[in-house]
Amino acid sequence: MPKQRFFPLLYAALLIAITAFNPTPSLADLQSGPFFLMGSGALHLKNLRNEREARVRLLNRDGSLNEQAFVEVDRVFGFPTEEMGEHISPRMLFMLSYFSDLVAPGKTIQIESAYRSPDYNNKIRDKGANAARTSTHIDGIALDFWIEGVNGKQLWETVREKNCCGVGHYGDKTIHLDAGRPRFWEAATSGTKAKEPDYNRHLYLSSDFDRYAQNQKIRLSLSGISTFGFGVRRTAQVFQAIDPGKPVARIPLITTGQTDCLLLNEHKDSRFLYTSLPPDLPAGRYRVKLAFCEKPFPEMPDEALSNEIEVTR
Repeated sequence: MPKQRFFPLLYAALLIAITAFNPTPSLADLQSGPFFLMGSGALHLKNLRNEREARVRLLNRDGSLNEQAFVEVDRVFGFPTEEMGEHISPRMLFMLSYFSDLVAPGKTIQIESAYRSPDYNNKIRDKGANAARTSTHIDGIALDFWIEGVNGKQLWETVREKNCCGVGHYGDKTIHLDAGRPRFWEAATSGTKAKEPDYNRHLYLSSDFDRYAQNQKIRLSLSGISTFGFGVRRTAQVFQAIDPGKPVARIPLITTGQTDCLLLNEHKDSRFLYTSLPPDLPAGRYRVKLAFCEKPFPEMPDEALSNEIEVTR
């Protein structure tokens, strides 16, 4: 089963030094970690739907991902780890840690909605719930939550200011947080009950981490897919973050297929797209672009540009 169990050695070495005298890295300690927003990694989670609860530390002392902690998080979220081939999104969990440390360190994160299967998501949509057809909950990169004593609207505004992710507020104390495309909404602007077909118009390309070393392997994933049975070109392009018009490098996807169009027929196909960054790519900020082929709808975009990543020496 494909998993990325450990942070890159570059960051592990940094965190070994940090945690030698402090078993829980601070926000300042983690400014150079593999995610732009990390937090301490200490979470107290309670799922109000299934009554499962866990206190976890997402990082080991050497800076690696704590595999057992992610197993516990998956259990609380009701995430089918073996079926999906991965854990609940580490980026989303570290963002959750970052914002909860900021507004209510150590307090319990009360989860109203965690992972949703496609069937369950459709059922609650049919009942009128605020659930998008291509909800990020389906991809395991989202949760709806509240924290006792924290104003939901103010927390929504705090997250929104970072322009890091998806954040929604439907009123009262509960907010939605996801590791998808940076965007924000309230109940009146959510668009979750739209009846028109999606046509894969809201798919999103993301990397497994935010920071990488030169020549490092990178995992790309697509989320927000409404219809499978389309392809991606075998060669991705790398652009400077400030100039997405001209590629600075072309990098091949790591695949055994021989055709130029790699078909994606199911969820796992879209979540494990591997490539490697060029060994001579200068340090800086970049985005990766994938081009689509065999599109099932003319309305589907021709390409997708990833989140911003930082390459270090």
